This record gives sequence, C-alpha cells and structure tokens, in this order.
Amino acid sequence: MSLADAVIGEEYIVKDIEAEDEELKSFLFSLGCYSGEPITVNSHIKGGCVVSIKDARYNIDTDLARAISI
Repeated sequence: MSLADAVIGEEYIVKDIEAEDEELKSFLFSLGCYSGEPITVNSHIKGGCVVSIKDARYNIDTDLARAISI
C-alpha cells in the first residue's frame, strides 16, 4: 500500500521507498522518511497530501506519496 492510499490521521510505518531516483530517496531521507519510521497523513489535498514525520509537517505531491510504501 502506498502513502497516497493512507487513511487520514492513522499512523503508519514506512516499509520502503519505491523510486529509482537516488536524489528523491536522499531528499526523503533528509526529511526523516525512511524504512521503519512512523508517518501520518494529516490531509489529502489536490495534487498531494500533508504528512507528519517526526515533529514536522510536509506537503508532498502525489507521485512522491505513491513512492512511499507503508
């Protein structure tokens, strides 16, 4: 299941980042989004979603949300 399909307000654990682009993976890693970390979708918005990772909130686009396996 990808982050794009997540239920709002429920905490999930990141299983994997399914992207071939190493820049994308390192960007997500810099946000604290990597395997084993908890992540919560706060809201789905047009073109993406708002997520909480650790103590921060980020707006990520749909393609990025689909690359995050939970």
